Amino acid sequence: MKKRILSFKYAIQGVVYLFKTQPNSRIHLLAAIAVVLLAYWLEVSNAEWGVLMLAIGAVIAAETFNTSIEALTDLVSPEHHRLAGIAKDTAAGAVLLTAMGAAAAGLIIFVPKLLLVF
Repeated sequence: MKKRILSFKYAIQGVVYLFKTQPNSRIHLLAAIAVVLLAYWLEVSNAEWGVLMLAIGAVIAAETFNTSIEALTDLVSPEHHRLAGIAKDTAAGAVLLTAMGAAAAGLIIFVPKLLLVF
């Protein structure tokens, strides 16, 4: 049981590190807060809430994976190496693709509702 509790402690430390040190993670967090507030205001359905929460979780998770890949790459390849660059660039690309998918989901959900409001 003690190991399970410690695993949560370490995971929380990782999340704190992410938001303290990674500017892009804070941008994603602000975007997530804006999405939640907009969804509340527009009274989205339960299914739409589910899609939005999965999209937010995917983007934050992708940013977390990107941060860990960058840290590990810096550890094993402190000097510039073409393959290290590829690892970092593709990890960042994964975040970009995830954010684009989340933005598309948000547009599909929000645009029709906003058109009705305005």
